[in-house]
Amino acid sequence: MRPIKKQVLVPLALCGAITAVTAAGMGSVAGGAGGASATNPAFLPIGDGKVTTAGAKRDYVYSCQSGTRPGGGPPGGAGAFVDGPWIRDDGTYDLTAKATVDGSVRWRNAKLRKTRNSSRRVFAGNGLPRGNSTGNFPIQPGDDAYSYDRNPNSIRSQSVYYSLPRRPKRASQPTCLSMGPIGIARNGVAIFNALDALDRDAVAHEVQDRCGGHPQQQGLYHYHAIPSCLTKKDSAKRHSSLVGFALDGFPIYGPRGAGGKQLSNTNLDACHGHTHKVRLDGRVKRIYHYHATLEYPYTLGCYRGTPRTS
Repeated sequence: MRPIKKQVLVPLALCGAITAVTAAGMGSVAGGAGGASATNPAFLPIGDGKVTTAGAKRDYVYSCQSGTRPGGGPPGGAGAFVDGPWIRDDGTYDLTAKATVDGSVRWRNAKLRKTRNSSRRVFAGNGLPRGNSTGNFPIQPGDDAYSYDRNPNSIRSQSVYYSLPRRPKRASQPTCLSMGPIGIARNGVAIFNALDALDRDAVAHEVQDRCGGHPQQQGLYHYHAIPSCLTKKDSAKRHSSLVGFALDGFPIYGPRGAGGKQLSNTNLDACHGHTHKVRLDGRVKRIYHYHATLEYPYTLGCYRGTPRTS
C-alpha cells in the first residue's frame, strides 16, 4: 500500500470540507498539539454523535430523520468501512493527513446557468463542477483511499434546477436538514449536510477527492464541506467570498468574518450563521448569512429560513 498522501496547508482556504475535503488552504493554524481546536486542521474535533431531531442546537446537525441510528447504523450502510490513521482515539482527527481519492478529471460538459429577477434566484445545470476537477470514481483498488473507503459510485450528469428566494426571510423557528442537497456551491456542485449514511461526521470519516467531493448512489457529486478549491483566492485580511447558497435562499460565505477573522461555532448561531454587512449581487448589504468553517457541522446546522420544497 502506498503511503497516505499529505495535504499542504494554504492560509485562508477551506479544507475540502468546509463540507469532504482536502486540507489544503484552510486558514491560519490555531490551538496546539494534544487538544482539539476549531481552527487547526491538524486537531479538529470529530462531530460523531452531534446530531439531533429535537430542534436546533449549536455544534449539532438538526436532522429531519425520524431518529439517529445507534450502534453505527444499519448493516450494509454506505460510507467508509474502516477509520484511517488520521482519526485519533481522543476524539480529534488530522485533516492534513487524510487520504484523498486519486485523479484530476476535468468535466468539459459541466453546465451551470445562474439567473435572477426581483424575487427569485435560479440555478440550472447538470451538477458537474464548473471550473474544478474531481477524482476518479469509483475508487480504484490501486488508490490508497481504497484501504478505507471503497465508494463504488460513478459521477453522473444530473438535471439540476433550484429556484430560491432572492430576499429570504428568517423563519420563526429553525428548520431541520434533510439528507441530500441542502445547498448549491457557486460552481454548480450540490452541498450536503455534515452527516454520512451512518450519522457520523462525513468529513472526518469518508474519503473525498482533492476538491473535497465524491458521488452518492445516483451519481450526484457533492460536498459535505466547502473545499479549498473555492476559497484559495480569499485574503486573510478580509471577509471570505461567497461560496454558494442554502436552499432557503440565504448565502453561504467562506470561513472568515469581518477583518479576516477565522470563525468557529462560538461566533455563529445554531444554524451556523449570523448577521452583518456583506457583499452580495454587487452591493454591500446587512443580511443574515451562513459561514462554511473548518469545524463540524462545516456549513449548516439547520435552515434559518424556509427551504424550497420543489
